[in-house]
Amino acid sequence: MSKITIDRYDLALLDALQRKGNATNATLGEQIRLSASQISRRIQRLEEDGVIAAYVAMLAPSALGLGVTAFAQVILERHGDSTNEAFENAIAAMPEVMDCFSVSGDADYMLRIVVPDLAAFSELMMKRLLRLPGVARIKTSIALQTVKQTHVLPLDHLTQPNKSSKRIRYAES
Repeated sequence: MSKITIDRYDLALLDALQRKGNATNATLGEQIRLSASQISRRIQRLEEDGVIAAYVAMLAPSALGLGVTAFAQVILERHGDSTNEAFENAIAAMPEVMDCFSVSGDADYMLRIVVPDLAAFSELMMKRLLRLPGVARIKTSIALQTVKQTHVLPLDHLTQPNKSSKRIRYAES
């Protein structure tokens, strides 16, 4: 795995793209003080290096009738490649499950679920999630309000010596 070098222009570009992914190269260039062609080359390199994974539009769930967010801790009956793989494949096919993490601690998986209402949540739990093979228990929590939700990753650690990833090197430019 090759080492990725990120400089202050890349950091500024990544921060700007996280906040407004549809900004034009000209707008980004004005903001970062580089030409549109330099912005284009940097974006292409960051995409090729796997730093930029995708471009998406962040939709407002409540504006689309998705008023309930729930978190579910899933505990499997047994552990093994086939059990975990079957569970993960089933979860991947459920559009209501926004995030699924394999976690340490009391649970095996943590899910973030978005549904229209409590009836839809109940149906998802009772008729789909609890019926998945290998599921022993599910402990759920319903979000009462969103205090903070962001897609913007913190990048400050990249400029601090000895704290950045071994795969990413920060270079002064």
